[in-house]
Amino acid sequence: MLMVSNDRKYKRSRSYVASFKHAFCGIKTTLKEERNMKIHVASAVLVLLFAALFQVKMVEWLILLLCIGLVIALETVNTAIERTIDTITEEFLPEAKKAKDAAAGAVLIIATISAIIGLIIFIPYFWQLFHL
Repeated sequence: MLMVSNDRKYKRSRSYVASFKHAFCGIKTTLKEERNMKIHVASAVLVLLFAALFQVKMVEWLILLLCIGLVIALETVNTAIERTIDTITEEFLPEAKKAKDAAAGAVLIIATISAIIGLIIFIPYFWQLFHL
């Protein structure tokens, strides 16, 4: 059942502080409960460590940060979509499966593109390190 504005359970945040609190709660919950988010964050930390170690150029930092942000944000949206569908129905619905698969596919696409971008950025640094 969808919430409407006069529903007692539905209460919009009244302040920016509360809105940020809810957003951070969502990030914390996703990180705590979703295996794939843990993998994405661990990968991000590794990428950031290599970027610092190799002292990548400013534009490379920006590209890496954008990729990390996109993957983590999309994983969070994927989690929201999956949780919403799981809340709405307990029975198997082919259309619900398609929606969940599409959201997971979106994460896979951006994660794959981000990994390719990471390789394009880091391979020359590794090449230089091992072929001095």
